[in-house]
Amino acid sequence: MAHKTEALFRDDAYLRTADAVVVAVNERGGIVLDRTIFYATSGGQPGDSGYLQRADGSRIVLAATVTGETKDEIIHVPAAEQAAPAVGERLKLAIDWERRHLLMRMHAACHLLTVVCPFPITGAAVSEDDSRVDFDIPDASFSKEEVTASLMGLVRADHPIFTRLISDEELAANPGLVKSKNVRPPLGTGKIRLVCIGENASVDSQPCGGTHVKSTGEVGEIHIGKIEKKGRENRRFRIRFGPMPQT
Repeated sequence: MAHKTEALFRDDAYLRTADAVVVAVNERGGIVLDRTIFYATSGGQPGDSGYLQRADGSRIVLAATVTGETKDEIIHVPAAEQAAPAVGERLKLAIDWERRHLLMRMHAACHLLTVVCPFPITGAAVSEDDSRVDFDIPDASFSKEEVTASLMGLVRADHPIFTRLISDEELAANPGLVKSKNVRPPLGTGKIRLVCIGENASVDSQPCGGTHVKSTGEVGEIHIGKIEKKGRENRRFRIRFGPMPQT
């Protein structure tokens, strides 16, 4: 039976600690809690790492966080040779905040790239230092320098980033909100989570379940490290932190 985990990070991506109760431990040792601050691998963003602290002060180090039988079931995967908690046990949760914040900045940067390059997305992967977004673009007229300049214009403008919920019907009436060519947001719950950039979503708005920073300014300096050709009409843009290296 799948359990439903209350995903605290959806409302506040800045939570670093929380308390939770163990509701299940699966046959592989995966831990399911009633609530969590740990993001589970999804939508190109890797799951969080960190630890669960027991009442006696001992820690269960987590190697990964993944989804279970449903997207609402979040499984905390312990590193090797960690003690298993008991069902009903209360734990203190602590994420690896430095890693999470890098991922939040990078995920927001990927959204900005989809504004600069308004083409269908064919793939994406977020990581702490080198992320990518693949676009269906017929010609390679973009340069790293031009895209970087446009990205940094959005960063320096320090636009707010926020989320809001819309209904399945509202999404159906606004199909342009979905930028991915192959992946559709999950329907049927009646609520679609949009990540919006700019006052009244003036810069961008798209379905996304990931974690992001509160403003584009918090992304910091980024640049396009490489634009790769991945097929006749597929271009891969790699985003990296820091200024563009001088050639």
